[in-house]
Amino acid sequence: MLNPSRYRILAIGKVRKDWIKDGLNLYIKRLPGLTVTELRSSEPQQEAEAIQASLRHNELLVALTEEAKPISSITFAKHLQKLGSQRLAFAIGGANGLSPELKSAAFWNLSLSPLTFPHEIARLLLAEQLYRAQTILSGSPYHRS
Repeated sequence: MLNPSRYRILAIGKVRKDWIKDGLNLYIKRLPGLTVTELRSSEPQQEAEAIQASLRHNELLVALTEEAKPISSITFAKHLQKLGSQRLAFAIGGANGLSPELKSAAFWNLSLSPLTFPHEIARLLLAEQLYRAQTILSGSPYHRS
């Protein structure tokens, strides 16, 4: 079983659309302890500095990027399980994505899809995939393969 309190989402910008806020709130309720930290949007280098400054000393950085090799939800769940009690900070960049330096410094580069999504939707997709990973590992019927 995953421990959502060991995960944080570091996201550039604010969620403005109510339907996305509603979806995020749903998954945050389903994943007690999961937190989302919103950082100010600017240019990629300043965003990278803000993300680095927000990292806690015991967190591994997971950079969300479309260039990474996409994986299945089951593979994602197994990877999280393998990491055990490790603390993870999932970074979602702004309109220009994450800086190359931040991606190269990350413990893991993760792609939710080869498609490009607005940062607000990426945040919702990540929260849903974290919930899906938890249900996969607990044997819940939420995920049907």
